[in-house]
Amino acid sequence: MASTPAMGDPCFDVDKLSYEIFTILESKFLFGYDDPKLFLNESSPETPAKNHASPKISSGKVRILSIDAISDCLLAAAFLARIESSLRIQSGDPSAPIADFFDIAAGSGAGGVISAMLFTRGVNGRPLFSAEETLCFLAKNGLPSTRKGLFRAMMRRPINGSFRKIFGEATLRDTVKPLLIPCFDFSTGAPFLFSRADAVETDGYDFRIREICAATCGGLKAMEMKSIDGRTRIAAVGGEVAMANPTAAAITHVLHNKQEFPFASRVEDLLVLSIAGVAPELAGRSSQSTAQALRIAGNGMAETVDQVIAMAFSQNRTNNSNYIRLQAHGLGIETFKGSNRDAKQIMETAEAILGQRNVESVLFQGRKLSEETNAEKLERFAAELIEEHDNRKKSRIPTVFIKQIMTPRTSSATTITSTTLSGSLRPNSSHS
Repeated sequence: MASTPAMGDPCFDVDKLSYEIFTILESKFLFGYDDPKLFLNESSPETPAKNHASPKISSGKVRILSIDAISDCLLAAAFLARIESSLRIQSGDPSAPIADFFDIAAGSGAGGVISAMLFTRGVNGRPLFSAEETLCFLAKNGLPSTRKGLFRAMMRRPINGSFRKIFGEATLRDTVKPLLIPCFDFSTGAPFLFSRADAVETDGYDFRIREICAATCGGLKAMEMKSIDGRTRIAAVGGEVAMANPTAAAITHVLHNKQEFPFASRVEDLLVLSIAGVAPELAGRSSQSTAQALRIAGNGMAETVDQVIAMAFSQNRTNNSNYIRLQAHGLGIETFKGSNRDAKQIMETAEAILGQRNVESVLFQGRKLSEETNAEKLERFAAELIEEHDNRKKSRIPTVFIKQIMTPRTSSATTITSTTLSGSLRPNSSHS
């Protein structure tokens, strides 16, 4: 029988070291426990009691705005106008656009159009629209008269009409901050994510924003589109088909994009606002049309994403202000029918919805009523955004490093073709 290794035996030292390494890994990565004493043995002259370590420097939190593929775009715009108003009051800046308080926006379908309106650069270098201006624009230029919604009604007009009037010839490069908008590419059979981070590096991933908006709102009818240099071509269908809730894509983008978000490594480093559409009322319906079935599938995907993200942030979101999701229940797009609706009336309806108790999705448990109303959650989140905004003014360490355009646009900047995208979403590499 083999004898037990003696205390001075090298084998004993190796086993002890292996045990200590495993203990550190287990504590650090399985339980998130960070104890400096784990890295110091008892005989070390440097102990925590004797070593006055400098306080940890906080690099801040990355602020994410995500808007689902929604039919009730006016309601989403009203929610955003409401939080923008609160941010203006708390910051003391009556003209601050909501884009000043977020680092990245993601939107699908009509949510993608709203995100683009808020984050596209205007002629003065500032955002093209504030949330308040977005709501007024949507209220003035047409209201959803059918279940297809405003933007799909706009799509019946020539592409060079409605969206051209809003965005002109602006491309993904022409956004004030990172922007993500999904669609589904029929030519590759995979989701395609339009991203500013990729557009600033190569013309092969730079697209006109008006065409991106048309693609993500396009429903099931494929739209042929090409990049600025013409080398990447896709057959795009709506974002609702590919990614109804883009929140997970935005979080993944931030955590893997170390060039722009070098200090974000876990969900605790994020502040996320997710805006959903109206929860569908399907009770009593024994059969569904194709459009209804597609809507159900999209809502199911969006809710699943919400549940998974909620689990990642916390088992109970009531006391967690890092992630909130706003969704109206029992109120459909019919609320905004009629030509007599204006921004003020829409805001009144939104305020009524915000007064309702928030409804949360719980993994494997369906839905439950939160202890807080939507308005209470929104105010608490706004306070978090203001605190982060103020902390950045005092910090010497930037939280976000927005990619700058290093080279002028050329017609032969890349040799990328659609075949390079076959079979998968564009990889979240260090630059995307």
